[in-house]
Amino acid sequence: MEHDTSEAKYYKESIECLCHIFYDLVDKIVLSLRELEDLLGLREEGKGTQVVLWWSQYLIILKELSNISKLYEDLEMVFWQKMRPVKASFCSLIIWFATKSEYYGWVFEHKEVTNCEVRRHLAMLMLPEVRYDGDLHAMLIDRSQLFEESFLYIGYAYPEQLRGGLFMEFKHEEATGPGVLREWFLLVCQAIFSPQNALFVACLNDRRRFFPNPASKVDPLHLEYFCFSGRMIALALMHKIQIGVVFDRVFFLQLAGEDISLEDVRDADPFLYHSCKKILKLDPEMVDQDTLGLTFVREVETLGSRKAVELCPNGKDTVVDSKNREKYVNLLIQHCFVTSIAEQVARFANGFADVITSSKLQKLFFQCLNLEDLDLMLDGSVSDVSVEDWKTHTDYNGYKKCDPQISWFWKIVARMSAEQRKVLLFFWTSIICLQMVLVVWIQDFTSTKLVL
Repeated sequence: MEHDTSEAKYYKESIECLCHIFYDLVDKIVLSLRELEDLLGLREEGKGTQVVLWWSQYLIILKELSNISKLYEDLEMVFWQKMRPVKASFCSLIIWFATKSEYYGWVFEHKEVTNCEVRRHLAMLMLPEVRYDGDLHAMLIDRSQLFEESFLYIGYAYPEQLRGGLFMEFKHEEATGPGVLREWFLLVCQAIFSPQNALFVACLNDRRRFFPNPASKVDPLHLEYFCFSGRMIALALMHKIQIGVVFDRVFFLQLAGEDISLEDVRDADPFLYHSCKKILKLDPEMVDQDTLGLTFVREVETLGSRKAVELCPNGKDTVVDSKNREKYVNLLIQHCFVTSIAEQVARFANGFADVITSSKLQKLFFQCLNLEDLDLMLDGSVSDVSVEDWKTHTDYNGYKKCDPQISWFWKIVARMSAEQRKVLLFFWTSIICLQMVLVVWIQDFTSTKLVL
């Protein structure tokens, strides 16, 4: 017994010693990150502080400390609490030094110490880089057959063909180049989410947001179209082209492999949401008197006919009461927004994975983002384009800032409406909002510039 007691004491003392060493290391790295934040302040003031390559060692040390923190109880919580006050420098290190070859799950598992720029940066690292020095996947599209021919070119291509560059031209038109490719992306994505094709349904509370249509099976090719849609969205993100469409929360969460709750369907179906809330809030006695007249059954419409679907075994004979109403609501939500579109979501995810190279990366891509982050990547910001910001971040190829042609150009831009500026900016850069040029797509240490 004495031997066991002394061994336990020695073990406890060893653990305490290791914890003290860990705390000491964390305090030292936090001190270094605070000093780094002071330097960042100088950079923002334009005092010329340069990014130093050896700062990348901080990121390596932080990763190892994060891994060690998982070995002992409470250390992980302590480590990430220490990171919160130095969030700015922590995020800057990731932007500067994160590479495609490393795994950053340890970062986006703790989104509270990241910002939208970091999350989008890590997501973009998972996508292949567009290459224009190899064989391009060439497409010749008839505008009158835009959706059908684009489906053939993208849906039936080998995934490897799509991970390089794309060359796109419209039949009987001379124009080629990035502007034409951007237009094609926008037109095809508008067609994918058009009610005419019945693949996606717009949210009642926000018509920009979409989720898969449970009734899409009216088209025998609908699952192939969802795979095509997944490829198109991944390619648009890879080419950094905004498409003016965003996903509903129920769709986004399923792509990330997350569960769906009642609160998540508020925008997708506000009527169902409020009905379920009423069921949960009703007086228990009223519910137990069968006031609702509900059983564990849901009526669905398939190919013009309605049929009853049981939400659980023997559902048609199970009356909803005060004890099981929460279960009823959960099963109803799962059937409406998970079971009924499971095939569509899976095929979309498969298409996305074809471009990003694996289903594991596909899930990680959405897991590392918040829905609002993806909104900015796909649709940009609703704010107006600032002409002054535009001028500040423009380089002139063959011209000087004071040349009359440049002055004329900016006078014309200044007289444009907000919508006209967005159209011009999109044609020029494939970006709908200028903030995306300045923030989202920064991949190196230099300032991002537009070229005129």
